[in-house]
Amino acid sequence: TTHYLFIVVVAVNSTLLTINAGDYIFYTDWAWTSFVVFSISQSTMLVVGAIYYMLFTGVPGAATYYATIMTIYTWVAKGAWFALGYPYDFVAVPVWIPSAMLLDLTYWATRRNKHAAILIGGTLVGLSLPLFNMINLLTIRDPLEMAFKYPRPTLPPYMTPIEPQVGKFYNSPVALGAGAGAVLSVPIAALGAKLNTWTYR
Repeated sequence: TTHYLFIVVVAVNSTLLTINAGDYIFYTDWAWTSFVVFSISQSTMLVVGAIYYMLFTGVPGAATYYATIMTIYTWVAKGAWFALGYPYDFVAVPVWIPSAMLLDLTYWATRRNKHAAILIGGTLVGLSLPLFNMINLLTIRDPLEMAFKYPRPTLPPYMTPIEPQVGKFYNSPVALGAGAGAVLSVPIAALGAKLNTWTYR
């Protein structure tokens, strides 16, 4: 009973950490104007939580299950804001599931090799998650107009939405987000796996 209870606690707490990583991360204005921070926080938190959860259970599908939990939680939050009178696009639900499926596929294809899951899977998450989420954000109805029309009273001054300056490729949110996410998700996932080893040694 303690074993399964711990799995539930890890899943719930990791989910709350991920959907709030970077502060207000799934609100449209913040996710759109700070896409690099969005990519770094979401890719690293997804990999850390999924690797920890996957290694603890030993089941290749655990990462996708973990991402599904986060998706459901965020859709509930989206529905809550919508019920309060905010527009449907006020909350952007991050696309975690496809990247988590790549992580699971890596874990399965390498015969449950945790180091391969961290290195290869972490890189795949860091590269794919910014791409999926940029496509997701492109479908949102004018996020900057929405941000100014429906300001949140708790929004700090330094997070006030600004017009994104995206010109050349090296200044592209997708390029920066993918690069930063891929680079940072691997060592942080490795740290999470090391902590998992220390816990159960």
